[in-house]
Amino acid sequence: MAKVLSIIAPNDFQDIEYSDSKSAIEQAGHDVITASSQPQATGKLGLEVKTDVLISEINPEEYDAIAFIGGPGIYQFFENQDLQDIAKTFYENGKPTCAICAAPVILANAGLLLDKKSTCWDGEGKTLTSKGAQYTRNDVEVDGNIITANGPSSAEKFGKAIADALS
Repeated sequence: MAKVLSIIAPNDFQDIEYSDSKSAIEQAGHDVITASSQPQATGKLGLEVKTDVLISEINPEEYDAIAFIGGPGIYQFFENQDLQDIAKTFYENGKPTCAICAAPVILANAGLLLDKKSTCWDGEGKTLTSKGAQYTRNDVEVDGNIITANGPSSAEKFGKAIADALS
C-alpha cells in the first residue's frame, strides 16, 4: 500500500478533482494524505477538508507519490519555492509527480515539464508551452513519472493513472 500526498489550496481548491482522484487512489488500495498551508481547507464548491499535514511539515521520504490539485486557490502556490522543491524531490527520486487542472503550472515553474508531454486546464496551456512543455490537451497525460490532467471531468482517470503508476 502506497502513500499519496495530495496538495490542496486552503481555499477554493477544486472539490471534484480532489475527491474523485482521492477515491480512485483509495479504491486501488492506497492511502491519500492531504496537505495544505492551513489545518482546514474549503473547496470552491464548499467541501470542507481537515488536512493531515501542513505543507511546511512535508517530508517527501514519507510518501510514494504527490498530486497537486487545481482550482482557483492553487494560483497562490504557482511561485511557491517550497512546493517546487518538494515536487523536484519527488521527481528526482522517481516517484509519480502529478498535477491536475491549473496545478501543472507548479511543475512547469519547477522546470519539470521541459520536453514532457503534459496537459492542464486550457487557460494555462500557454504557460506550460512557455516553460517548454509539450502541451497535448489530452484528458490525462503520462510521461515517465509525470502525470498531468486537465480538470474535474478527468479527476477519476487522473487518480487511476496515479494508482497504476504505483502498481
